[in-house]
Amino acid sequence: MKRTLEERLQAGPVVCGEGYLFELERRGYLQAGSFVPEVALDNPQALKQTYRDYMLAGSDVVLAFTYNGHREKMRIIGKEDLLEPLNRQAIRLAKEVAQEHPVEEALVAGNISNTNLFNPEDEDSKDSIRNIFKEMVSWCKEEGVDFVNGETFYYYEEAKIALEEIQNQGLPAVITFGLMGENILRDGYTVEEACRLLKEQGALVVGMNCFRGPATMQPYVEKIRNTVDGYVGALPIPYRTSAEHPTFFNLPDGGCSCSLPTETTFPTSLDPLYCNRYELAEWAKDAYRIGVNYFGLCCGASPSMLREVAETVGRETVNSVYSPDMEKHFLFGSDQSLNTANTAYKTKA
Repeated sequence: MKRTLEERLQAGPVVCGEGYLFELERRGYLQAGSFVPEVALDNPQALKQTYRDYMLAGSDVVLAFTYNGHREKMRIIGKEDLLEPLNRQAIRLAKEVAQEHPVEEALVAGNISNTNLFNPEDEDSKDSIRNIFKEMVSWCKEEGVDFVNGETFYYYEEAKIALEEIQNQGLPAVITFGLMGENILRDGYTVEEACRLLKEQGALVVGMNCFRGPATMQPYVEKIRNTVDGYVGALPIPYRTSAEHPTFFNLPDGGCSCSLPTETTFPTSLDPLYCNRYELAEWAKDAYRIGVNYFGLCCGASPSMLREVAETVGRETVNSVYSPDMEKHFLFGSDQSLNTANTAYKTKA
């Protein structure tokens, strides 16, 4: 039988593959800048393959790619008429891929996110946001998702509205925050306090995603773990953020020899700033040690990176058969059948 999210959390760590936004832009199926997931309608097979790659790399969840697929974003690009078809299609494709899992059918999660509309002083903005979430979650319910992932909120109150609308549809909720460089949510809450409140209000999992790499997310994840009595999630970006530059929005690249067309390396020039998979594994080990329950990586992640995280927290993935094994490499291998002239040459290569 297909276990629920809560049943899987009770049994051990759950892995959720995120990061489709950057991955699909990298594969050539999404426009950087607007970052709207039109791929669900324009190139459904490309989206299915991306879902599949993350699932086989260890994700227990096929997350429907509707990040930024909300009414405000669709208004900006002049395609509100595609809003409902896009949302339903993304979920249906996710369900098709989830059923392909050869061991246990993957969970399917609906997805809602920051709207960039929230204004603490404007009640109309709050009503607009509630209506945005209400329609998206209603489609999630009708399409039969297992839970809804509400992510990348940088206002506590917007996340609270998201949780309420998920609960109104009777669905479990995972709610995660994106913490900006001020190190506090933009309506004045600490991220650990916001997570505690949402947990008390009924969220199944609370935590952080996006904006920050492992180095600058982990200290706040520890605060959340020490504050929250329940399941905690952590899904950093795979970039080398620092105390001076805690998010990827203003992350510099001192080695770039050309003039960039954008003011910052974000979002299309971050490539030299990646963490390698072993740095991500070290982060996952630390997060697992302190009691994080729900693991993943966000914007910039690749399936091989996610597989490294999954294996670090004790999971054997479908595609673990392709995990690195240098034994038979022509220069660096140790297999006795290798050409010794090559292996002896490795220090000069």
